[in-house]
Amino acid sequence: MGECDREGNLKKARVEIDRIDEELVKLFLKRLEVSRDVALAKRATGGSILDPAREREILTRVSEAAGPENENAARLFFSTLFSISKARQRSIIKGTSPLVEEIEASQRKHVAGLPSRAFVACCGTEGSYAQQAVSRLVKVPTIVYFNEFERVFEAVEKGLCPYGVLPIENSAAGSVTAVYDLMQKHSFHIVKALRLKVDHVLLANPGVKFGDVKEVMSHRHALAQCNNFLKANSSIKATPMSNTATAAKELAASGRRDAAVIASRSCAELYGLEVIAEKIQDAAYNYTRFICISKDLEVYPDANKISIMLSLPHRPGALQAIISKFAAIDVNLTKLESRPVPGMDFEFSFIFDFEASPSDPSVRSLLSEISQDPEIDHFGFLGAYREK
Repeated sequence: MGECDREGNLKKARVEIDRIDEELVKLFLKRLEVSRDVALAKRATGGSILDPAREREILTRVSEAAGPENENAARLFFSTLFSISKARQRSIIKGTSPLVEEIEASQRKHVAGLPSRAFVACCGTEGSYAQQAVSRLVKVPTIVYFNEFERVFEAVEKGLCPYGVLPIENSAAGSVTAVYDLMQKHSFHIVKALRLKVDHVLLANPGVKFGDVKEVMSHRHALAQCNNFLKANSSIKATPMSNTATAAKELAASGRRDAAVIASRSCAELYGLEVIAEKIQDAAYNYTRFICISKDLEVYPDANKISIMLSLPHRPGALQAIISKFAAIDVNLTKLESRPVPGMDFEFSFIFDFEASPSDPSVRSLLSEISQDPEIDHFGFLGAYREK
């Protein structure tokens, strides 16, 4: 067969596909219209949106009709149709979700944005990267320091501080899993986020030489970010501490001449230490992502990112079905974090970060659908915010 013949056959096949697609669209729209009639009937009689027996019946029928070779594809196709149909029925029967109404109310209330002066909780002490993040997020903060991430959550949850700042991810060391695990325990909302450039140096007491150092102390994430430096100096003991700046403060107070800390350069001046090694981090572009949290929902006008948390039923395709909803409205997922649910074997919570405006009607429709979906075991709206 010549190339012209092959091109001619391809053109004919594409024309036929176009014709079939036109028919599929007509049938799809007709199915949605009938699904609307079903929703109206259910609303009138108080019927349930979910009908798993009916779905199984249809899947059995279409699987048999498709045959062994195409059975799985047919099941996927019709499962997607079921999902679209149930979402349509849910919007007709239940209307706007309480979540969307709450978001709208918060947007009207918080047009001024994040206050320029506020009490803010964070971990560590003066000179820590968390303190630097707070100072970038709030113009005139009154900072309340704690030595554990959970104390920051509690300070916000109990009303001691209206805001708290926590690290959740580093470009080199990955997620701060301790914070993600605590997200499942506490009630909060994200109001802002910040990517902070992190530059680690090695600090020691005045007069101490690098050759004198037998132990390096810092937060475990800072140690992980300087893994190559520590490997190259394997005779030096690496000791995790609660915070980089706390380690610097304690080293200065101890007067030790056989130890050093990994911290920010600002800690040198703050605590009378000297820089004995620079550029010790593995990655030249090292960033830590911080979130600013509040107890109540605060959605500001410039919000361009949304975070949600949900638990899904333990069955094949459950996660894929959710992800496909984001793709359908052209929303970019920037992070998907899974964490085990405490006390539940092989059950996980998923945290989705995605770029979207809470004012976008398609995004509100998606949030309304997901938040009211009874097939999702647990749903939590973590916040709509801007990331600097």
